[in-house]
Amino acid sequence: MVRQHERMLTGGFYAEISLAYDAAIAQEKNGRPFGIDSLREIQLSKRDVLDVLDRARSQFGTEDWKILLLRSIGIEPDSLSERARDAFLLRMVPFVERNYNMVELGPRGTGKSHLFQQISPYAHLISGGKATVARMFVNNATGQRGLVCQYDVVCFDEVSGVSFDQKDGVNIMKGYMESGEFSRGKESIRADGSIVLVGNFEVDVEHQQRVGHLLGPLPPEMRDDTAFMDRIHAYLPGWDVPKINKELVTNHFGLVSDFLSECWSHLRNQSRVMVLQGRVHYGGALSGRDTNAANKTISGLLKLLYPGSVAEVPDADLEWAVRLALESRRRVKEQQKRIGAAEFRNTHFSYVMGNDGVERFVSTPELQSEGGIGSDPLEPGQVWTITPGGMDEHPGLYRIEVNEGPGSGVRVLNKPVPSAFRESVGYAEQNLYARAAQLVGDKDPRQHEFSIQLRAFDASKSGAKVGVALLVAMCTALLKKTTRGGLIIVGEINLGGSIEPVHNAVTVAEIAVEKGATALLMPVACRRQLFDLSDDMATRVDIQFFSDAREALLKAIQE
Repeated sequence: MVRQHERMLTGGFYAEISLAYDAAIAQEKNGRPFGIDSLREIQLSKRDVLDVLDRARSQFGTEDWKILLLRSIGIEPDSLSERARDAFLLRMVPFVERNYNMVELGPRGTGKSHLFQQISPYAHLISGGKATVARMFVNNATGQRGLVCQYDVVCFDEVSGVSFDQKDGVNIMKGYMESGEFSRGKESIRADGSIVLVGNFEVDVEHQQRVGHLLGPLPPEMRDDTAFMDRIHAYLPGWDVPKINKELVTNHFGLVSDFLSECWSHLRNQSRVMVLQGRVHYGGALSGRDTNAANKTISGLLKLLYPGSVAEVPDADLEWAVRLALESRRRVKEQQKRIGAAEFRNTHFSYVMGNDGVERFVSTPELQSEGGIGSDPLEPGQVWTITPGGMDEHPGLYRIEVNEGPGSGVRVLNKPVPSAFRESVGYAEQNLYARAAQLVGDKDPRQHEFSIQLRAFDASKSGAKVGVALLVAMCTALLKKTTRGGLIIVGEINLGGSIEPVHNAVTVAEIAVEKGATALLMPVACRRQLFDLSDDMATRVDIQFFSDAREALLKAIQE
């Protein structure tokens, strides 16, 4: 029985026991007539929990496994959006990753503290109030180790009201969040407890961004400290999680919380960073701390999805983890940028994955204004443009999306295809074929099929006179080059390769500013018209000119 239940002689466990009584032994001197007839464990009695979990995982697809994990913490995922599911999974990462620092701020009633209070005995919740250095780290008088040494996760609830009893409390915590060590007295003590800060917004996200930054609800000594922010590995968007109601509480089966928490605790001794080697390459905007933060988040997410240490991780699941990790870290970086703009100005996080070598950028959705174009570089084949309009139509904003593949010719996905747009497509296609050597080098565009889609963002639907933007989009799709963020390209090209003038350049420039553009690329013939552009508008957008298609392409590509 002891061999069958390994923890019987170590930590112990709760169990249901049937006792037997032997009357004959009771008559003996010093006889012990009671014995254990049978034992049914209530808590885990073995230590091979990860092997059991790994065998079970092999019977599930990835999506089904995510559903099981969410149901195991009491949440029914059927009514959740994709982003809400990801947020709940991100909440689990501190349980499986050592020294992981996370912030979650959002509306009330979304269950931010539930996971840390109800699911795992290895987590400890500190409600708003004074946190003593002795309780958190070590008591110098008694030598008693603090919460970060005793628990896997220490969560500060209602973080806006948290303060330390000593002035250097935040500095000690800052040092611990960076290295996992702290010094009190003569010795340096190492711990691996994760730190989670959760709190509420008093206003919605849009208003919070207007009046300050998204880490505003933190205590005064933390909220504007960029060094403290830099130690946060992930910012979980609490506003993506709906308020907990009856429909969100599951009535399906899940993993028993004792088993689940034990598995999570064991997973802390492993790492999945090696999965990234040779498969994912980060862009130049990530600093050393950004890379470390992203790696820890990816490692945690992959441990949740693939608890077996030798499991093969498909590209789709790895890319899901990479995008989620980069987004949650970029959200921290964006708040640093608002406070110390010069030092943290480059927040365009990107990665390269797969053999195609395409650099993909990751954005934070709350920064994208409705109808605006944003400042993030676009993927190859994507370009923003504005039609100049005409007698029957006002100017309007469009995004052109081009995908290339094996084959030949051009296919427009819009049904029906606006006649004016079809004409621009024809001009762009013929110029690409005729000037391939100047535009795309040794690549032969006739050996590729281009799929084009026009997305309208205003009342204008014709897609007229967007030939230059179309040609740039087709070239960047073929070259696998990203397009500059915040850039709008304007102009039409004719069959002979000449650039046609824009009759209302000032109106187009004003619309570009209104849509959030930071740069506008226009035919050089517009230069004189733009003398009438107001000083205010002229200072809000960088207007650049081109004289031919090649110059437009070179100025549009992200450096």
